[in-house]
Amino acid sequence: MQSKLLSDEADERTFILILDDGEEAFAAISRFAELQSIDGASISAIGAFSSAVVGFFDFKTKTYRKIPIEEQCEVLSTLGDLARGDDGKPSLHLHVVLGLSDGNTRGGHFIEGFVHPTLEIIIRENPVGLRRKRRPDLGIALIDLDLEADPPPPIVPFSR
Repeated sequence: MQSKLLSDEADERTFILILDDGEEAFAAISRFAELQSIDGASISAIGAFSSAVVGFFDFKTKTYRKIPIEEQCEVLSTLGDLARGDDGKPSLHLHVVLGLSDGNTRGGHFIEGFVHPTLEIIIRENPVGLRRKRRPDLGIALIDLDLEADPPPPIVPFSR
């Protein structure tokens, strides 16, 4: 993984994150957001996966029906957001449209994707943190504008 801070103005940082071949994208983006103490952001990405899993939410069962894509696919579009979850960690909500070799597409809620050969991600931090709260009535966590994001824990430098 490589990253670069593109802009840092008025409490709004913009990063580019480039994932390496073989990295699992959802975990890598989450890890980067935690390391950078990002509480709220919009996310977009393009690139390609060797395989991926998207989901379609079933309100009757309150679970995502997983749709595996077991072939090389182009990441035509990734859109989503990041908020702080109930557990205090970054909570991603991403949707993707994936292009297949025959020109067909698959899309849905992004669950997992293994990068091949690259994934280019833009993360635009919000000046105000967001909170995502689990909604038992729906079975999913949604951004709750009535809750303010708890401030992230202070970053303590490592020393021996």
